[in-house]
Amino acid sequence: MNFDPSKIDLMLIDDDADFRETVARRFTRRGFHVQEAAHGEQALQLADLRQFDVVVLDMVMPGMSGIQTLEHLKVKHPECEVIMLTGQGTIETAVQAMKLGAFDFLTKPFPLADLETLIEKAYERRELRKENRQLKAALRRADTPPEIIGKSDVMQQVFKLIERAGPTDKAILIQGESGTGKELVAKALQRASQRADQPMVTINCAALPESLLESELFGHEKGSFTGAIAAKPGLFEVADGGTLFIDEIGELAGPLQAKLLRVLEDGSLRRIGSLKERRVNVRLLAATNRDLEAEVAAGRFREDLYYRINVMSLKLPPLRDRLGDIPLLVKRVLGEEWTISPEALRAMEAYSWPGNVRQLVNALERAQIMSDEKRIELSALPSEIAGPQRPAARVAASLPDGVFLADVQRTHILEVLKRERGNKARTARALGVNRRSLYRLLEKYGIELPIEGAAGAAQHL
Repeated sequence: MNFDPSKIDLMLIDDDADFRETVARRFTRRGFHVQEAAHGEQALQLADLRQFDVVVLDMVMPGMSGIQTLEHLKVKHPECEVIMLTGQGTIETAVQAMKLGAFDFLTKPFPLADLETLIEKAYERRELRKENRQLKAALRRADTPPEIIGKSDVMQQVFKLIERAGPTDKAILIQGESGTGKELVAKALQRASQRADQPMVTINCAALPESLLESELFGHEKGSFTGAIAAKPGLFEVADGGTLFIDEIGELAGPLQAKLLRVLEDGSLRRIGSLKERRVNVRLLAATNRDLEAEVAAGRFREDLYYRINVMSLKLPPLRDRLGDIPLLVKRVLGEEWTISPEALRAMEAYSWPGNVRQLVNALERAQIMSDEKRIELSALPSEIAGPQRPAARVAASLPDGVFLADVQRTHILEVLKRERGNKARTARALGVNRRSLYRLLEKYGIELPIEGAAGAAQHL
């Protein structure tokens, strides 16, 4: 493990002001972030306001003793490593301190170089313990990411950008419609990065209410709100040293945007209900299906945050712009044991796929349920796909730019709504999108539903 003093928050606790100032001056010059405390009570106050990696604690002090200070630190801040300083007559007490959780002890007087070596070892143990916790948490959250499929020119451009941007440590904004595979691209960027052996943690802003989202991102202390029965680290802490992928970042509310900006600016955060400042080192990947520039112009998304998360933008093409990839995607979804008839494949290639790859996967899984002999026939496909279709390239060539795709998408949504008798939940499932994305599509194409209900919707359409 590379030892970088600038990453270490160190606290010195000693009632001898001359000794304390000498040690603090030495380690500050070496690049450590050093705080001093003259007694145990002051040390505990500082520890409540800042997260320390290593604490150097004198055994004998007036008021609260070194042992008592150690006990309080280990109860409230178990993540910090403590090195005890002892005189010749208190070695037995130092052994007792080791049993209470101290990392090691030094007997005064000692060379400062010996103390620095011990601090380095204590920090390494702290980092190994933290990495172990992170990997366990990441394993609980993550699954093995599938490979991104595509031979089309537009996807080859995406692969080149992943190859170029992955090894950097910069924030990247992944843009694209729902179902285009933004999370897959985020995982590919993480695998290509220098943090590939560190955890990658994912959160979807559209899936959680604002109150819960804040707790998930930044953590909370015990009793900070109703139901907070224990302290919980946020995902920024879980991802420390690794990558945090924030999906649907355009859904983030204003107050959380401000809090996120601060973490990105200086790496510092506070859990809900805590005054303690914690520092994290996280690479941010973000994704959205919104036009964030338009959101900034409308005042719904902070401009400074937009530029902070958009050091580089990676735009994913919709499936209708990469129709040559459909046979590859079909083969990957069906696996080696399944086949598809030429008629069914042609119908899939002619379809406009408003729900993109997610809708394609949904359609094929449904078709497998409806099929015999492990072969997909045209009749097994959903009716909106199996019906008469015109090849996208031919129609697009016969109309002004942009007219065909928008017209086909609007017509298709209307047809599915009518078939599902205005039921928005079933319509969203048929399109392969979530309810929120369906509402945006309805708004985009000016499709209004009457308030009298599903039957009225069917008549209206």
